[in-house]
Amino acid sequence: MTEKLSEETRKTLLQPLYDMGWSMVDDRDAIAKTFKFADFADAFGWMTRAAIWAEKWGHHPEWDNTYNTVNVVLTTHDVDGLSALDVKLARKMDGLAG
Repeated sequence: MTEKLSEETRKTLLQPLYDMGWSMVDDRDAIAKTFKFADFADAFGWMTRAAIWAEKWGHHPEWDNTYNTVNVVLTTHDVDGLSALDVKLARKMDGLAG
């Protein structure tokens, strides 16, 4: 079962994500990042690769795409906040973005 991140765990797991450009969402226990790509095809290709992992892990992002930009919000609705799944998917998304 997925659990909400504890305050102590947050300090360890979230700082590397902040260093990679993720930030907390105002008024929500969620993290967000904007990814920019060379063009629409690169953005959509990245979304497709990320979607495969999201589906495999059963954890789906809130996101939108406009041309070469993808805005992502991660939170775990089952625990009403951040969980290890959000951290895992954020790391994967960063890795896929290069």
